[in-house]
Amino acid sequence: MGLYLVWFLLIGLLAGYITGRLTKGSGFGMLGDLVIGVVGSLLGGFLFRLVGLEAYSLIGQLIMAVVGSFIFLKLVGYLRRKGA
Repeated sequence: MGLYLVWFLLIGLLAGYITGRLTKGSGFGMLGDLVIGVVGSLLGGFLFRLVGLEAYSLIGQLIMAVVGSFIFLKLVGYLRRKGA
């Protein structure tokens, strides 16, 4: 369980970093990248399972986390613009 948690956090950190770079941001700091990546990992896993996809490899999990992080950032940006 402990090793799984470490990998999950490392993938989340890397996904947050990649997402920050893809969205032309300068990143959100290590903690911000970690939070965005972890939330994105959870969201990406949920969305991928919803459409019947599953990621088993490390690269697949990273792609899933980046997609989820990107969607999460877009959702947060939309809610900020709406004033919610």
